[in-house]
Amino acid sequence: MTRFAALALLALAAAPLAARESLGVYENWAAFRDASPARCYAIGKAQGKRRAPAYATVSTWPGKGVRGAVHIVLSREVAAKASVRLAVGDKRFTLVAKGRNAWAADARGDAAIVAAMRSASRMSVSGAGFTDRYTLAGAATAIDAATVGCAKR
Repeated sequence: MTRFAALALLALAAAPLAARESLGVYENWAAFRDASPARCYAIGKAQGKRRAPAYATVSTWPGKGVRGAVHIVLSREVAAKASVRLAVGDKRFTLVAKGRNAWAADARGDAAIVAAMRSASRMSVSGAGFTDRYTLAGAATAIDAATVGCAKR
């Protein structure tokens, strides 16, 4: 796993609900702040009924100097070295994937994906036998709320 995937997965699974503070709900996206480890994130759920929950996050980890890390939990597990593609508006990205997790290969990829998310209305993540679709209404505002929520922390 890359720098963010393991941290994001661990934080989502291990953070007690009491330590999670809502920063707001913005149409189809929401923003939260976790106290320990300190991080803020925007999160959106894939549309429709899924075999397993699928969602996308854009996270800020102040203690690690990370801002705008993209992490996607897929609705299906993918094989090692499987091709997973992200389409955001008219932009296309190849993601690194393992199990049910996918992410950009590096911080530059994260920045390109977030920039595309800010100007598009929809995105989809596809792999062998599945496509998870997201509406991006409220995503830019939720990303901004998460960034501000962890500023000066």
